[in-house]
Amino acid sequence: MTPAPQSPEQSHPERALLTEDDLITGDAVALDLPAAGLGMRLLSGLIDVLVVTALLVLTLFVFLTAAPATDEALAWAAYIAATASVLLVFPTVIETLTRGRSLGKLALGLRTVRDDGGAISFHHAFVRALVGVIETYGTSGAAAFLTAMIHPRGKRLGDIAAGTYVIRVRVPLQPPAPIQMPPALAVWASRADVAAIPVGLSLAVRRFLSGEVGTYADPVRRHALAERLATSVQEYVAPGPPPGTPPEAYLAAVLATRRDRDAARLARDEELRARLTAR
Repeated sequence: MTPAPQSPEQSHPERALLTEDDLITGDAVALDLPAAGLGMRLLSGLIDVLVVTALLVLTLFVFLTAAPATDEALAWAAYIAATASVLLVFPTVIETLTRGRSLGKLALGLRTVRDDGGAISFHHAFVRALVGVIETYGTSGAAAFLTAMIHPRGKRLGDIAAGTYVIRVRVPLQPPAPIQMPPALAVWASRADVAAIPVGLSLAVRRFLSGEVGTYADPVRRHALAERLATSVQEYVAPGPPPGTPPEAYLAAVLATRRDRDAARLARDEELRARLTAR
């Protein structure tokens, strides 16, 4: 009998722990970049609008003063050039040079990134600025506010067109509590051969054990996922755990063992380096 094809979550259980806001690097590491809240975006946008308005008034004064008062066509050209420079060129140049940070974003610790988490380029900054002229100044900010309020990542129309969104850079870091070794498995773990576990799988197990994913609060689903993760981890551990070991305890023992052994190896390397440099 041909076995039924496995779903992506069954063949790669670590994918079951990834949410829509997780970005995946080339090493299969999930990066959770928190999107900026609507309030912070509004305040950042207000700062940018005030700066642009002040700069526009100053630029118009300079351009119109330089243009002859008797030449109406030249005065209109100066007006258009000043407006385009301030509303389009200035934001584009600022966000391109700062890799996604306008003056308002710098003040509030925000940054514009691509949808894949990478730094924006001139193209992204130009599209955001071009659409921003219409949605921010053409509609008095109403279009930007409504779109950001509806979109799950707080995107405005310029972000949607450019494929970007705004994240918080100043996020307080709260290191998760270390995974503890189950006492019943301490002897087995001390004798087991635990190879390096792939980063994506290790991250999935850590997130599962730390309870970061509320989706698996249901005991049946949680146990099923624990068994799938344990099956994937068994490829890198020998011998297997004692019979009857709960999969969650097995996963905790494996991660705790890898952590302790890596810490001991780093300590030995540091001690060796200190002895060599002391001579």
